[in-house]
Amino acid sequence: YSSWKVPGDTPFLATANVGVYASIHKPPVVPDVMISLDVQVPQDWWEKRHRCYFLWEFGKPPDLALEIVSDRNGLELSAKLRQYARIGVRYYVVYDPARQLSSEQLQCFALREGDYELLDRPWFERLGLGLAMHHGEFEQREDEWLRWVDASGIPIATGAERAESEKARAENEKARAENEKARAENEKA
Repeated sequence: YSSWKVPGDTPFLATANVGVYASIHKPPVVPDVMISLDVQVPQDWWEKRHRCYFLWEFGKPPDLALEIVSDRNGLELSAKLRQYARIGVRYYVVYDPARQLSSEQLQCFALREGDYELLDRPWFERLGLGLAMHHGEFEQREDEWLRWVDASGIPIATGAERAESEKARAENEKARAENEKARAENEKA
């Protein structure tokens, strides 16, 4: 929320583990992460009664659903893939860090005429957002991480990274001002 420049400053919802209900009488599908553009989020979204995504209330399916494979029983490349296609989720991502379902760690799909097609690269044109594997530190752990990226493949800063960058920028500006002041005083002397 703090770093992604959404196309056209469109309101959006990015959330995790929220039930997506396509109809009243069917159980939800619950993506590990989902993004939905151009939706109005209730003010009290964090209250339990609003922690569901009803297609008929939001007026559209999520734009992206991401599933993280934790074991071989989640049906991410079969039943869930078909379920997301049926409800009209434009982009579907399967992140399989331990490669339990295939040799590919990251598989990204786009909905075309009711079926998913595997994307050549993990870029979601309509969202102006992509994914990439990135080696680095996150939450005091050095590892390989799945990161959101911009069109150039540059990771979108986390809140902590953005704060650190702003702190460094402020310190550089302060040092520059101090150097300029010292230079001016030397010239005057």
